[in-house]
Amino acid sequence: MLKPRFALLVAGVLAAASVSPVLAQQQQAKEKPPAPGPAKNFVVPPATHFTLPNGMQVTLVPYGQVPKVDVELVVYGGHAAEHADQVWLSDLTGDMMQEGTTTKTAQQVNDAVATMGGSLDLNTGADATYIGADVLSESGPALVALIADVARHPRFPASELARLKADRVRQLTIALSQPQNMATARFRAVLYPNHPYGRLYPTQQMLEGYTLEQIRAFYDSSFDAARAHLYVAGRFDSAAMERAIRTAFGGWTAGAPISLPVPHPVDVRSLHVIDRPGAVQSTIYMGLPVIDPSNPDWVAMQVTNALLGGSFASRITENIREQKGYTYSPISIVSTRYRDAYWAEIADVTTNVTGPSLKEIFGEIDRLRSTAPSVDELRGIQNYMSGIFILQNSSRAALVNQLEFVDLHGLGRQYLADYVHRVYAVTPQDVQRITQQDIDPQRMTIVVAGDRSKIDPQLAAYGAIEP
Repeated sequence: MLKPRFALLVAGVLAAASVSPVLAQQQQAKEKPPAPGPAKNFVVPPATHFTLPNGMQVTLVPYGQVPKVDVELVVYGGHAAEHADQVWLSDLTGDMMQEGTTTKTAQQVNDAVATMGGSLDLNTGADATYIGADVLSESGPALVALIADVARHPRFPASELARLKADRVRQLTIALSQPQNMATARFRAVLYPNHPYGRLYPTQQMLEGYTLEQIRAFYDSSFDAARAHLYVAGRFDSAAMERAIRTAFGGWTAGAPISLPVPHPVDVRSLHVIDRPGAVQSTIYMGLPVIDPSNPDWVAMQVTNALLGGSFASRITENIREQKGYTYSPISIVSTRYRDAYWAEIADVTTNVTGPSLKEIFGEIDRLRSTAPSVDELRGIQNYMSGIFILQNSSRAALVNQLEFVDLHGLGRQYLADYVHRVYAVTPQDVQRITQQDIDPQRMTIVVAGDRSKIDPQLAAYGAIEP
């Protein structure tokens, strides 16, 4: 006997199967989603900009109706300020900065932010260190003072250094055990052989050898007002916020403005394999340098990426996931840093289809290089991108992130207001042109992490494996 729920399911299937063709067409017509409405440009809230006498930049943006405010201090440098023997020194410096100030313990700092309705975050990225929190509007000025204290007066307690280094060693060990991290690190090292962008992970010996004196010296050379930008977004009293900023940061030493090193990435075809004996999957990380956000074709590059591999409806995803079943979640990205970007396709594929996966990926690239997409296919991608863009700007923190991106790459605030319009201005011929100019298979770095005993023969068609 069928279980009741299963019986109902079977009955429903049989009923559906017995529907007349005319009625079926009517039902399908009713179920078809409505066409999207006309796209709207993102309206950038009016912002106030000023510079303190010590060179620190400030941006205040009234935004939203919720009585909260997001405050974030960006200090340019980050990993880009590290020398070859200082990998993750910026991260360890940030860890130590969270261990309290000269007047407050770490617990007191955390408790203070908690009473404001938020939590303090300090993160280090490729081009900057970020210190910020999202709190109740009434606490905005107090948060500004607290962030200034953390940035300007770190305690650097020697008693915490061993613990923090041990934490970082554990993070390093875990990261290097994961194939995608392994592939990414090799890819970046090949692309940027003499630049901080190519040094993703330190050795354990390097990490364990850092001293408190090195951390203090790195902080002294990397944290000052001339390389800092404070962003405030949300509901706040503008006059009170400006007074708090001038009081908290006005006495910060100016120092020297940061000069981020511009990379010169390698764009020569090469094949690299990381052996993982017994692995049932191969991790593919393949790509090449492309135009960066300061280029006039940047938006066209983003549209091209979304159509080729950067969205669920993209061609590569449709091919190797939906049609072939080689992988579950392939994705292409355009990864950006200061005056730098690269395009990459990333996929974890079943070991026995490593070679066929590369063949299909290159095939989709070649197809787009030879024939422009249809207007309908492109419009679907444009609708997706414009909708995602509006959603990405729907919070205080997201707006701050967008403003940081615009300022880092010198795009001007009109970039955000015009973005959706520029997405829809991309033509099928633009997509083909960008693919021809920038996504050239003959200039790609290919990294595969997998079982060499099984994948090396599959890779023979893609060049000699580099040592």
